[in-house]
Amino acid sequence: MTQQTPDKLAQAVLNWWDTHGRKDLPWQQNPTPYRVWVSEIMLQQTQVSSVMRYFDAFMRRFPTVDELAKAEQDAVLAQWTGLGYYSRARNLHKAAREITTRFESELPSDLLQLQTLPGIGRSTAGAIASLAHGKRAAILDGNVKRVLARVHAVEGAPAKASTLKALWSLAEQHTPEARFGHYTQAMMDLGATLCTRSKPQCLICPLRECCVANHQGNATAYPQKAARKDIPNKAVHMLIALAPDGKILLEKRPPSGVWASLWSLPEFDDHATLCNWLAQRHIGLSADLLPQDTFRHTFSHFHLDITPIVAKIDSIGTVMDDSRQVWYKGGPPPGGFAAPIKRLLNSYLEEPTP
Repeated sequence: MTQQTPDKLAQAVLNWWDTHGRKDLPWQQNPTPYRVWVSEIMLQQTQVSSVMRYFDAFMRRFPTVDELAKAEQDAVLAQWTGLGYYSRARNLHKAAREITTRFESELPSDLLQLQTLPGIGRSTAGAIASLAHGKRAAILDGNVKRVLARVHAVEGAPAKASTLKALWSLAEQHTPEARFGHYTQAMMDLGATLCTRSKPQCLICPLRECCVANHQGNATAYPQKAARKDIPNKAVHMLIALAPDGKILLEKRPPSGVWASLWSLPEFDDHATLCNWLAQRHIGLSADLLPQDTFRHTFSHFHLDITPIVAKIDSIGTVMDDSRQVWYKGGPPPGGFAAPIKRLLNSYLEEPTP
């Protein structure tokens, strides 16, 4: 096996990227600090192909950090709908407001200052510093963790503190003294396109000669996985209250917890609780309640089994409790929707939500 110094490894990656790397991604065009920052937040735990469907529209809606800071949170979440992990959007909005007040609307280039902003950790700060400001800064996103773990056959799951420390040390060692932004992009591209999770293309990888996992013949054994834990199930009933004019009742969720601050359907622990809620509000029904097929939505820490209950209403009664409820008929949304809620709404609305 060929041993490569950090400099030679970086050069091998850069040579590969010069020929094969992605250079036409939307956020690579006019890579201002603001555009780089938004793209890096979107790319957290999300594939490039998915982000490409959202980035340009987000930039048109919020072309500057000042425009983002001035916007209402509901408008930001509405633009984020479908991209998932909505805490990223909430943090992006909070950070924009801090940037306008603390940094005079200029995204800082200092790594430590960047990490004081909501949603920006060490790796994201490094990406912004290198891609937008041309600074030497290491990154360690999921793609880079996978590449380094395989090249060096790093023992232990990346979530383990000692493993993470070892990977950061390697990331620092391999970051070259020049072409910082190109190297950062190259490492992310290598992990995303060749050194993939399940089917790495080792035969055409520029690091195949120095990769310990490749020479062991077990690249997919790295990064090592943490012991799998059983995750619990939770079951809910969601009310699809259909008014005579075709509108559906929505509720805004609390500012913390699952789907925080998103608009959703009224949620109940069971069928009886839902029925009592309708009765207490003197809501008249034109037909029996219609339970729909239960489906599962999986979060990182639990499964949510959702049973939609359709209620065709002929008299609304006192359904509107406060400003956190609206009747919605489609078109421009009042805020953000979680993906399963958007799918449910589009099944019953005459005018689907965009």
